[in-house]
Amino acid sequence: MQAQKSKSPITLDEFMNATEVREARIAPDGQAAVIWTSSPDWQHDRFRDDLWLWQQKTGATVQLTQSGYDSSPAWSPDGKYVAFISSRALADEDTDAKEDDKDSTERVWLISVAGGEAIPLYTEKLDAHAVAWSADGTKIFFSTQQPLTKAQEDARKEEWKDVIRWREQERGDMLLAIPVQDAIAVSQKIPGPKAAAKKEKEEDESPLPKLAKVIAKNDREISEIAVSPMQIAFETESVSHRMEGPGASEIFLVGVSGGEAKQLTHNQAAESGLRWGPDGKLLYFNVRAASGSLDGKYQDVQGRLYVIDPASGKVDRLGADFKGSLEEYMLPSDGGIIAEGLTGTQQQLYKINGSKAEILAGTAGTYSGLDAAKSGNRLIVLHSTINDPTQAFVADAPVSLEQGKAVTAFNPIFHERAQPEWTTYKWKSDDGTEVEGVLIYPPGKKGAKHLRTLTLIHGGPADADGNRFGADWYDWATLAAANGWLVFRPNYRGSSGYGDEFMLQIAPHLVSVPGKDILAGVDALVKDGIADPNHLTIGGYSYGGYMTNWLITQTTRFKAAVTGAGAIEHAANWGNDDETYDDAWYLSGAPWEKPELYQSEAALFQFDKVKTPTHLVGGNADVRVSFLEDVLMERAFQQINVPHTFLAFPGEGHGLDKNPWHGYIKVREELKWLDKYVNQ
Repeated sequence: MQAQKSKSPITLDEFMNATEVREARIAPDGQAAVIWTSSPDWQHDRFRDDLWLWQQKTGATVQLTQSGYDSSPAWSPDGKYVAFISSRALADEDTDAKEDDKDSTERVWLISVAGGEAIPLYTEKLDAHAVAWSADGTKIFFSTQQPLTKAQEDARKEEWKDVIRWREQERGDMLLAIPVQDAIAVSQKIPGPKAAAKKEKEEDESPLPKLAKVIAKNDREISEIAVSPMQIAFETESVSHRMEGPGASEIFLVGVSGGEAKQLTHNQAAESGLRWGPDGKLLYFNVRAASGSLDGKYQDVQGRLYVIDPASGKVDRLGADFKGSLEEYMLPSDGGIIAEGLTGTQQQLYKINGSKAEILAGTAGTYSGLDAAKSGNRLIVLHSTINDPTQAFVADAPVSLEQGKAVTAFNPIFHERAQPEWTTYKWKSDDGTEVEGVLIYPPGKKGAKHLRTLTLIHGGPADADGNRFGADWYDWATLAAANGWLVFRPNYRGSSGYGDEFMLQIAPHLVSVPGKDILAGVDALVKDGIADPNHLTIGGYSYGGYMTNWLITQTTRFKAAVTGAGAIEHAANWGNDDETYDDAWYLSGAPWEKPELYQSEAALFQFDKVKTPTHLVGGNADVRVSFLEDVLMERAFQQINVPHTFLAFPGEGHGLDKNPWHGYIKVREELKWLDKYVNQ
């Protein structure tokens, strides 16, 4: 504790400048890894995405790509190349009019790990939705929207001008294959797109790359690709990305040479994480938490892991005895299955054997993003704790996690500053249900009493706060602690990691049941003398915003609130957001089927009881929770004359990922708002 007192607390500038480690992929032989990071570029008002290369022979991790627009890396089977997706400009494009050397097209690019510049797999304006190498490394498969020929595009513009035909103009994807060495040779010889554009094209000329072969077509978007020596499995989703029903998300199969794709699954879930087993005969996949269920009707349960035999269509659930949520997984070369398992506030790795899940010895905290080498037992995994920033670790085998070597060292400033202390906290809700959360104390204040308290509610609701690092506009709990707040993070009913029954109890009372959990937790903190009842505040974003909006209609105990991107009513939000099917599931029907629930579970219809000064934020391009919900809430505050402010972030969707200054200003103003009303 004395060491913490000698260190200064982290500043807002330092906190918001953190680099996020998004993904790590290990080379097939385990001797190298590529790491994808995202970090703020304050000068250019954007985030930059970069790829980094770690190599065993040098022991160093160096930047592999430089454009700042590079993501989603994939190793070639021989480990010589990394394919990735990038919107960087082509080499001879006129970038004077383009901001920061960026093109709007998300193409597939290749870079040699031996050195040299990245090259595009093609130059046509085709956005890649998913990418995978062939098993022998000679081809790259990628999906893109079925393009129009010039004649078709001209005819469309002539007939419809700028009119958007809401559903009729949607086009599905095609799966293409391009031979890698031919593409490399062409990129080194042919003139670039500017010169090529001067050549007149026939109106019926194909808009596809000349080297491309069409493998399959689908009336949906192809979002994932998994390739075996003989077959390609791919997952689909809605072209519009509106989740209006689980039927748009299914697995299809097609031969590697192409043909008619066969639909392999017919269920009420959104599959993901497609991987072929070592022999290429069995296909593994997962269903992430709150993505539906394979067991009958749609329901938001915890993450699950499955294997399917494409020959028979038989599906088996793996790790069914595990009581938590199974998230990402990997298939080591020895034939085993290793999965991330979330239970309570910890996410550890488990060895899956049939219905059983055996925990592997590891370090407390959160493991994520695991990937296994194709030969040998090496793996790479991301790990963090509340006070330890996420880093990539390479371990010689799954049983050697504790001896894993860190191959990244991002965000060292957090270890140079005074760090908060934390503990789990349990209480009983109004109906006797046990609920757990996390308490994050200001540095040097663990065990102190009568602290000013911020109840900071996670989104989802299928998520859980626990022993993992967070440092951004959404997860700013440790920054609040550094600013003298005891931060209470409740894992209310609906949170994952506590069993399916706990998760399902949120429906159909979408906010009232978890709301009682949260208020009972605040009451318990006050009763235990931990929280000062005269200095209570509350906040959250997304579903955390839902809950904040609801709770300020249920109590006046909070001196201030900060909220963002949370619905204040459910009928219009059902019609405007992109997960409408999920909304209707939570409330057990469409608005005309359950009007009483849509009203009784909505904060708007109880807004006359609100007295809490509230700071409100939202992205004006948000469709996950309609931005109009924020506008509606601000108007309600104005009508009832409760102190409030409203910040609208231009061009931002739900994730506030366009301009880092938006997130910076959000957190800066939230901290100021809380201080203003608690210190009066």
